[in-house]
Formats: sequence, C-alpha cells, structure tokens
Amino acid sequence: MKRIYHITLSLVFCQAVMAQQTSLTVADCMRYAVEHNHDIRISQLTQDSRRAEHTEAIGAFLPAISGNIGAQYNFGRAIDPETNTYTNVSTFYNGYSLSASLPVFDGFQRLNHLRAAKASILMGNSQIQAQRDELALKVYEAYCNVLYFQGTVQMTREKRNQSQMTLRQTQVMCEVGQKSEADVAQMEAQLAADEYEITRQENELKTAMLTLRQLMGMETLPKEGSDDLQEEDFTLKPIDYMEPTEVSTSLPTGRDKRESLLPSLQAAELNVNVARHQLNVAKGALSPSLSINGGISTSFNKMLHAEATPFRDQLKNNKGEYVYASVNIPLFNRMQTLTNIRRQRNNLRIAEEQLAQKREELTKLQLQAAYDCEGYRKQTLQMEEKVEADSLASQLTSRKYEEGLASGIDVQTTSATLLKSKAELLQCRLMWALKQKLVNYYQGIPLL
Repeated sequence: MKRIYHITLSLVFCQAVMAQQTSLTVADCMRYAVEHNHDIRISQLTQDSRRAEHTEAIGAFLPAISGNIGAQYNFGRAIDPETNTYTNVSTFYNGYSLSASLPVFDGFQRLNHLRAAKASILMGNSQIQAQRDELALKVYEAYCNVLYFQGTVQMTREKRNQSQMTLRQTQVMCEVGQKSEADVAQMEAQLAADEYEITRQENELKTAMLTLRQLMGMETLPKEGSDDLQEEDFTLKPIDYMEPTEVSTSLPTGRDKRESLLPSLQAAELNVNVARHQLNVAKGALSPSLSINGGISTSFNKMLHAEATPFRDQLKNNKGEYVYASVNIPLFNRMQTLTNIRRQRNNLRIAEEQLAQKREELTKLQLQAAYDCEGYRKQTLQMEEKVEADSLASQLTSRKYEEGLASGIDVQTTSATLLKSKAELLQCRLMWALKQKLVNYYQGIPLL
C-alpha cells in the first residue's frame, strides 16, 4: 500500500516584507543550483576548449596553404637576378609565392588524434553531468535538512504552547490547593527549557538555510536590477514520497546495463578510450610520414634609375611551378618518442585502474543505498507506531497529573519522549525519501 507523507513546511529565507513570495520544490532548488554553480560553469568552458581541439583535429586532414610576398632593395655590389652576374647598380626585387602541403600518411596519428578528441568531448559531457548530479544530490540532502529543522522548530513550539497551558492550569490548581508551589516552579522550569530548545532549533534552521542557499549559488546581497533569485522570500514545498514495495539488495551479476547510464562511470570508460587513442598517436610517431607539396612563384626585378620590363610581363615570364613529395623517416630523436609512448601507456593503465575502482565504488554505493532505503523504510513504520504509543502515554499522563495521580516530572518525561519520537519519525521519513532518490538514480532514473 502506498503511503504519501506530506510535511507541512513554511520556510522564510529573509525578512524582506515587500518581496513577492515564491514557492519552490526540491527539483526547482536542484535546477537553480545546477544553473548557477561556478564549478559547472568552469567545466563548461573547459568543454568548449575540448571542442576547439576537435575542430583542430579535423583541420589536420586539410592541406596547409601559405602565401608569401617579399620586397628587397640592393645597394652596392650585388647579383643581378636577370644576368646572374655581379653589378654595382642598385636594384629592387619583388617576389610572390603560393605553396600548399598535404600530409598523406603519418602513422595514423591524425586519425587517432581525432578519435581521442571525440572521446574527450563525450568524456567532458559525462563529467559535467556527473558534477550536476553530485550537486543535485547535495542540494536534495540540504533541502531535507532544512525541512527537518523547520519541522523540529514547529514541534518545539507546539510543546512550548502545551507547557504554557499546563503552567496556567497548575497555577489555578495551586490557588485552590490542589498543587503546591513546587509544582508551579517545576512547570515554569519546563517552559524555560522549551524556550531554550526553540532558540537552539531556530539557530540550527538558520545554519541549514545558509548551507542550502550556498549550494544553490545564491548571492549574499541582491544585485540591483537582477532577475536572479536572491534575497527574496520563498517557501519550500513538501517532499512527497511513497513506500517502495521492495528494494533489491542483491549483488549485481556481470555487467549491469544500468551502470552504463551513470555519468561518472561513463566518464571513466571514455577516459580509457582517450588514453588508448593517445597511446596510438604516440606509437604513430615511429612510422615514416609522407606528404605532397606544390606551389607557384614569380618575381619582378628593376634596376634603379633605369628602364625595366613591365611589371605584368615580368610576372608572367618569371612564373615557376613545382610539385614534390617528401618522406620523413624518424631515426633518432633523443628517446623522446619512446619516452612519450611509455608515458601514454602508463596513462592508459592508470585510466583502466580508475575505471575498475569506479565500478567497485559504484557497486558498493548501490548496495549501501539499497540497504539504507530499506532500513529507513522499516524505521519509519516502527517510529509511526512509537509516536502513536508515546502520544497516548503523554495524554494519559497529563490526565493523571490533572487528577493528582502523576507528578510534573512524569509530564515532562512523557512530553520529551513524544517530542523526540516525532523528530526521529520526521528524520526517518526525510532520509527515506533521500535514499529512495539515490536508489532510483543508481537504477538509471535522472535526478531532474
């Protein structure tokens, strides 16, 4: 049977009277935190650099084209470009050239570099999603903490109100001789203790609110003219959660397909692919490389203070074209290539070890979340029964106190026990919701 627990919540973040009140769900808080987190923004900029590297890897398959224009004045003894003899006449030389180079084979370095760039982009996407999920879970937990302390504040206030009523009743009974001054003093002490407990719980609530606001990336001071959610009053909506019918706590057999949906594991797997492609790039440096080159050049030459062939005619007559192929065979580069291969091979082994470690860690976390969820489910059911029993005991003790069959200490004890049980029940319900959310996440259900 499904049980839906609604926790009455009304949480005010600041004291701005004229601000418009906004009601937020836990999903709203998680989404807001993801959109305003500085670490995620930095990771997004890093991801843009990875895309730039991917574009660079694609460009490596295209020919490199370059042009050159040069001008030269010769004074004194120099070589005449037309006659190829020495002359003492000052000359002006102007040259133009256009060349292109296309690598044909380089040991598949460009191909593996492109593959590594693609895998790096996918890895970056998974890392960013893992960051978002981690932050969202922290916000969810902080959200539950705020709800818990808000609930305890409300409970302690209700207990304070009950203590006030009991104190007034004791004072009246003291006036008619049914209670003593000691009983009145004892009730006054209980009321003072309740006031102290309210103050302590309110301070805990403020700390929990501050933690939640910091995780959400909210500014301490509002910015003028900003539409961002900052120093506005807003309330948190209650968390609705249902009792799971069954939580699997068995060890996964083989490779669980649900694991591949986890961004952190995807990032580790893609990191192995990146390292493998980078190792292939390093190995490709051992093979010969082949490239084709071609170009065209022309020039203009003129002796100063003398007539020369027209510029257009010289450009046409001096034009030259060339095409050639070059083969580069690596022989010895001071062990740099072998050292790089060794480094990249170690990087690949490190990535594989990190992947194995991540899988073991996720398996442990999955089981722990399942155990915790089932444990809090059982604790919730048990605490519901305990709260009912403690509530009945508190009512009976209060009635006995009115009839003179119980002391003030008995009333204080049963009231404190009931308050503790209610607080534990609220904590169990919230932790149950948190662990259920975590179990669903490990089963492939997105947090947002």
